[in-house]
Amino acid sequence: MSKGFASSYRLVLVATTILVGFVGVGARLVHLHVLDRERLVSYVNRARRTVETDQARRGDIVDAKGDVLATSRTLVELAVDPWALVEYIEQTEKRSVDQAVLIESIERNKRLELARILDLAPAEVESYWTPGYRDNRVKSRWVKLHDGVAESVFNQLTAIDVSELGPEATRHYDSNHGLPRGLTVRRMYQRVYPRKQLAAHIIGFVNQEDQPSGGVEAFADFYLRGQDGWTESEKDGRRREMAQFRTREVPAADGFSVMLSIDSVVQHLIESELTRIATEYQPQKASIIVTDAESGFILGMGNYPTFDLNAYGSAPMEVQRNVAVTDLLDPGSTFKIVAASGALEEGLVTPRTLFNCSIDSIEYRGRERRFMPDDHVYDHPLSVSEIISHSSNIGAAQLGMKLGERGLYDFARKFGFGEKSGFPLGYESQGLLNTPDKWSALEITRIPAGYSISATPLQIHYAMATIASGGELLQPQLVREIRDLNGEAIYNLGGIVRRRVMQERVAGQMARMLMGVTEDGTAKAAAIPGYQIAGKTGTAQKLVDGRYSKKHHVGSFVGFFPATDPKVVVTVIVDDARVTTGSRVNYGSVVAVPTFRRVAERLISYLDIKPVDDSNSSQLALEGGRR
Repeated sequence: MSKGFASSYRLVLVATTILVGFVGVGARLVHLHVLDRERLVSYVNRARRTVETDQARRGDIVDAKGDVLATSRTLVELAVDPWALVEYIEQTEKRSVDQAVLIESIERNKRLELARILDLAPAEVESYWTPGYRDNRVKSRWVKLHDGVAESVFNQLTAIDVSELGPEATRHYDSNHGLPRGLTVRRMYQRVYPRKQLAAHIIGFVNQEDQPSGGVEAFADFYLRGQDGWTESEKDGRRREMAQFRTREVPAADGFSVMLSIDSVVQHLIESELTRIATEYQPQKASIIVTDAESGFILGMGNYPTFDLNAYGSAPMEVQRNVAVTDLLDPGSTFKIVAASGALEEGLVTPRTLFNCSIDSIEYRGRERRFMPDDHVYDHPLSVSEIISHSSNIGAAQLGMKLGERGLYDFARKFGFGEKSGFPLGYESQGLLNTPDKWSALEITRIPAGYSISATPLQIHYAMATIASGGELLQPQLVREIRDLNGEAIYNLGGIVRRRVMQERVAGQMARMLMGVTEDGTAKAAAIPGYQIAGKTGTAQKLVDGRYSKKHHVGSFVGFFPATDPKVVVTVIVDDARVTTGSRVNYGSVVAVPTFRRVAERLISYLDIKPVDDSNSSQLALEGGRR
């Protein structure tokens, strides 16, 4: 091959190679800029696009007088941005020696002040600003320094006076709002409960994931949580926001506040009594409920055991449960108001109708039915009023027989047993009230006395509240108002009547008969001089291993006052109290009645409840009158 030919061949080969290279590059450019342009542009935009969230402040929960029960305090989370430190060093190196020394002196003082405020060792804080730390962490722009400090504490850091160091120092200090270079902040909110365990089962809590758990926190979350804001913009290669490319900015809308019907003073006295019960009787659990007699609003509701809302993580799940609405028990003698009210409403008896309560069985629908025994033997017939005041099981059973299975069942349903009450916070148990076709032959003698039926403390309470309200079954209410950011009420809630259970005349008769319980019946210790106290004791044996135990009881007292002009309804229920007084074990009159009286006396004083002139109340009530 001649040298000329070889030279030409190499030239062609090189030219061809270059041409192929250009064609390849051109093809790639066409692919990138034409064929795949939309995908790549979209990818770049997504990579540069950033959305920063501005957290909304959760609204407060306050009691009926505006006292704060739950609030959100501002915390400042502190972190170090190593990239910002690199930029700061680069800028410092461009300054004169004197300026650099002055600036570094100011920065060091800032870091020392930061260590003092955070109660950290100066060396630990200073380590975040060393060259080695910056070099090792350069890939991160957020290295947490502190989980969060109160804003009032954080403000101390930005209040340092450096004016004595001259205008240059002041300009440098102000340029970063008084913060050390490289320190970044993020404001956040922490949910706190100033009253700790007060009304814990009512309020609920917000967990670490910022999710509401139970209580008003969950029920009213839609109004409380507000709406987070956000800023949509672009960032440069160092992840710094480019404000000129900010495309959208939506401010946060803080949450509304919720006003409850709960009164902190009433709630406190309830919980102090529960603490006393726990100390004296060591019960398995206990509940106290106080409501407004006219509207049904809950003024206070507490349970033992309870927990600190600020330390919910250390409280077992069974302690966090609101047992007043979740747990079931046999109502015992408090249920006797159902059979008595039903028989009066149907015109089958009057308060003076007599029954033989010294027998142990009776023929009913062609079969002999044995009664549950009474605690006392009566040598004379008892009137309906005396059946209630002395809590006769035999008398209550005969009142139930007057109504019949279907009539008794229907009245129990009217009183709200066997169905949810509409308690707004949820988690409510329905209770157990079987239809008559599922009753055994003996249950017509057991159910009127409050056995073979299960109910929550709340259901038992509102059954008695039906009599206090003049015969109307009320719905439990907890939220009075929803208020906007200006404090204006946007929702006002009033009492809700579920249905009428009995005539007002019959409710008046029942109120007078229930006064007899505290005058000369099973709850004389509940009487308060000058005040008409109506109520009913209850003592129910507990089911243990499928059988009613003679050693384990639930003691209760449910009452209202003044009887002829009711203001409040109070329920005290103590489960399995460890107390023995002579032969009487865990009776409602022993455990619950003294607590009821103490609560009632304090309510009379706090709510300024006046006594009612009862000079003619006995006769009026027996005839069906109410004030």
